[in-house]
Amino acid sequence: MLYPVGFKPEDFSKPIIGIASTWSNVTPCNMHIDKLARESELGANAAGGKAIIFNTITVSDGISMGTEGMKYSLVSREVIADSIETVVGAEGMDGFVAIGGCDKNMPGALMAIARLNRPAVFVYGGTILPGCITGDPQSRKLDVVSVFEAVGQHAAGKINDQELFAVESCAIPGPGSCGGMYTANTMASAIEALGLSLPNSSAQNAISPAKLDDCRRAGACVVEMLRTGLRPLDILSKQAFENAITVVIALGGSTNAVLHLLAIAHSAKVTLALDDFTRIGKRVPVLADLKPSGKHLMSELVAIGGIRPLMKTLLDAGLLQGDALTVTGETMAESLRDVKAYPAGQTIIRPFDQPIKKDSHLVILRGNLALEGAVAKISGKEGLKFSGQAIVFESEEQALKAILNGTVKKGHVIVIRSEGPKGGPGMREMLSPTSAIMGKGLGKEVALITDGRFSGGSHGFVVGHVTPEAYVGGAIALVKNGDSITIDAVQRVLTLGVSVVELKRRRKAWKKPAPRYTRGVLAKYAAHVTSASLGAVTDADLKL
Repeated sequence: MLYPVGFKPEDFSKPIIGIASTWSNVTPCNMHIDKLARESELGANAAGGKAIIFNTITVSDGISMGTEGMKYSLVSREVIADSIETVVGAEGMDGFVAIGGCDKNMPGALMAIARLNRPAVFVYGGTILPGCITGDPQSRKLDVVSVFEAVGQHAAGKINDQELFAVESCAIPGPGSCGGMYTANTMASAIEALGLSLPNSSAQNAISPAKLDDCRRAGACVVEMLRTGLRPLDILSKQAFENAITVVIALGGSTNAVLHLLAIAHSAKVTLALDDFTRIGKRVPVLADLKPSGKHLMSELVAIGGIRPLMKTLLDAGLLQGDALTVTGETMAESLRDVKAYPAGQTIIRPFDQPIKKDSHLVILRGNLALEGAVAKISGKEGLKFSGQAIVFESEEQALKAILNGTVKKGHVIVIRSEGPKGGPGMREMLSPTSAIMGKGLGKEVALITDGRFSGGSHGFVVGHVTPEAYVGGAIALVKNGDSITIDAVQRVLTLGVSVVELKRRRKAWKKPAPRYTRGVLAKYAAHVTSASLGAVTDADLKL
């Protein structure tokens, strides 16, 4: 069976190294990964292994955003993890490289790495370069979120059809993941901080000699891990997860990191909870002035040295745990020992005495509206407290229509419910509504809460992952139009201004809705998925 796929007699005495490729023309994030997989194959073979490339799926969040298709996005994380585990396990591979370039295939690959616990290295496909209208990249730095916000500007009459088309047609210039500190770049940075990718893998342009070299070295690294006996669960300690949280906060990363790190920790059998994000967030500042709430793109951070100088700064300040291991066999402190500081005069990464925010932008809220927790993304630019009247929608589409047609007004707290892991199902990202809010100039005038989640490109006064979700009878299911809602990022509370007696009355009248899907992958997912506060994993209750 293996001779026709390229094996020679001598190859049967070598370790078999899988190369899990997420190549697809479904999305620009992954369109180049076939070439990267071949580079990892070369690296593994040159180091004495025998590589076999195989594929897994990916879906495009950016394309499915705002549609029914987005319900499959978080589901794909589980499918990817299951499929990598299946191939590596079935083929008896000794170790593997996993290459990801979009939001869900990165945590999916890490979940498989943790489950299998065979020598493995993750390679990030790299960030996209900025788009521009005039031909000068410095004249206007466009990315995918520019398009979503332009839709809101168009609805508000701020730009015309031709201007919208100009943004739409130029925002995505080629291969690579979305260009700000959105979910892809956030998770790539988190994975490097976990120690499961090579130094600087998270901060390279998708099309660059550095990325090709990263792939070759990753293939060789897996062979070396086999030689030394180093395994992923030696690396994925509680210290490693705390380092990942620290780096995500300092970079101003996506709320999705909360969901994904919880899920990866579950696969690694490491105890991680929402309260860990609060504990670490009290002492770690936001230092990176990156989109969506900031000015700069990931490609600009790459140009000044990536995330390594920031990590060295965090280590020197006692905020990063240097004893954590990495795939190179070095500790984090050893890995960062010779890293040089950022160039003088750069404005992307702030010094500690001039932070964007003195503590975390990822704020875990609790209260009568979120008994098990919710995740807010509060940069501080939109304020730290918001009170307003609820305007309730049973789906993202209903809310988006109301934002664009002017139904949503200053002082509203938009409530989008029935979008949780079970209720959606699939916990859709709300980039379309949040971008429309920003595009219409309502970023400081309205807030939005949901039992769904947000794209890393979302910003404004937004709260997601509200748990328990509406489908299982969480308090968000009981909210009515006109109810008072308060979001307090200082006290970390999410409060529905309705009496206990009235809530009991509403709960008694509430009826659980029928499932939206009764067969297929969405129905299976809804039947098995846990709460967002536990990472929305699907294997937590299996009896082994």
